[in-house]
Amino acid sequence: MEAGRLPVISMRTWSIAAVTGAGAFMAMLDATVANLAIESIRRDFDVPLAMVQWVATGYLVALAVSLPVAGWLGNRYGYGRLWGFAMALFILSSAGCALAPNIGSLIGARLVQGLAAGVMVPAGQAVIGSIVSAQQLGRVMGTLGLVIALGPAIGPGLGGMMLEVLSWRWLFWINVPVGLVALLAARRLVPGGDTTQARPLDGPGLLLIGVGLPMMLYGATRLGAQEAGLTSLGTVLLGGVMVASFVWRAGHQSHPLIDVRLLHARHFAAATLTAGLAGANMYGGLLVLPLYLQTTAELGAASTGAQLLAMGLGSALMLPLAGTLTDRLEASCVAMGGAALMALATLPLALGITFDDVGLALLLAVRGAGLALTQMPAMTAAYASATRAQMGDATTIVNVVQRAGGALGAIVVVIILSRVGSRAGNEGHAMAFAMLMMLAVAAMGAAVAMRSRRAVA
Repeated sequence: MEAGRLPVISMRTWSIAAVTGAGAFMAMLDATVANLAIESIRRDFDVPLAMVQWVATGYLVALAVSLPVAGWLGNRYGYGRLWGFAMALFILSSAGCALAPNIGSLIGARLVQGLAAGVMVPAGQAVIGSIVSAQQLGRVMGTLGLVIALGPAIGPGLGGMMLEVLSWRWLFWINVPVGLVALLAARRLVPGGDTTQARPLDGPGLLLIGVGLPMMLYGATRLGAQEAGLTSLGTVLLGGVMVASFVWRAGHQSHPLIDVRLLHARHFAAATLTAGLAGANMYGGLLVLPLYLQTTAELGAASTGAQLLAMGLGSALMLPLAGTLTDRLEASCVAMGGAALMALATLPLALGITFDDVGLALLLAVRGAGLALTQMPAMTAAYASATRAQMGDATTIVNVVQRAGGALGAIVVVIILSRVGSRAGNEGHAMAFAMLMMLAVAAMGAAVAMRSRRAVA
């Protein structure tokens, strides 16, 4: 290979990435478009809103239930085979959602859909990690990240247009043909993967994290919905204790459900923590920014949506460049620059500096670009530091930490807004404190990425 020239990625590799990426795209799309159909579903089935909300919440909770066991299943049956099974289950459950005769069957199908998505996403990442070299991983993950990021970016618009002319059931029917094409292509493209029977299932560990992680994320979802009661906080805290107990136990087991001893490697640990902090910034930001735009910036609902779209597009469009930079430079260096850029874009919001609509859109697009330059390179750095045999555990750990980071980010924002904002006349101060927290998290991400870079050096 010539000096300074990156290794060429074969068309077969891009094809495998496209096939597995289709599953991740559908999983992310379904996490967003179902929210748009809540009112239509409530009217059709004539049920209370509290019950219909489980169409959205149940999917996220089920995803968290199956996510921790993805590494064990992949090692036992092969990640390509696991991905194919999860995709088939996702297709069947999507059809079940579309055909649901009542709210109970719809929620049940959504739970199965979430279980399939929780396995499908890390399994697909493990397949990619096992077939590409370290100098190809950034570009593949960056392009794949662009496709996945388009799910939340275009999901609301696409779903809204479909709901205007079609039934909500078509939001689920659309997964069936796309999934079938991906599944058929996978038969000749996606390798089944290696298998091992030497790792028994850690039942107590599965119970701890299989219950604790969903509890923590469910509680955070309730907090994010402005339901900051003792029940929500207690659910988060109990779930957090169970997850912490799982981590401690896994570190002392000969055959843990997830090999958390990967975190003993400083580079992997620092890169994973950077990804978790980026998750906290993303989910905390998705909670506080709409409130900021509607209260502090005094924008209407349509203008708020347009500003958030600018941030999403800034993130999506930056991902391919982030992938190239990651392959050409040190991944932790790119993540450090991205976190610093995100902090700089958050600083004016924390200081209360006002902008016109165009200036605000550009600022949020820069923040989105900083998030892309932080999250994807951090994930790539973590995967590149793992061996092929460790890839399943690595993808599972990174996905769990990202979701836990997102939950904690949402919790802290809600606590700040509820405790500070509850005092008369302190709404503006609460918003400023929340923005300062986002700034601090971004700065922490830059510092941890710098530590990761030193760990490599």
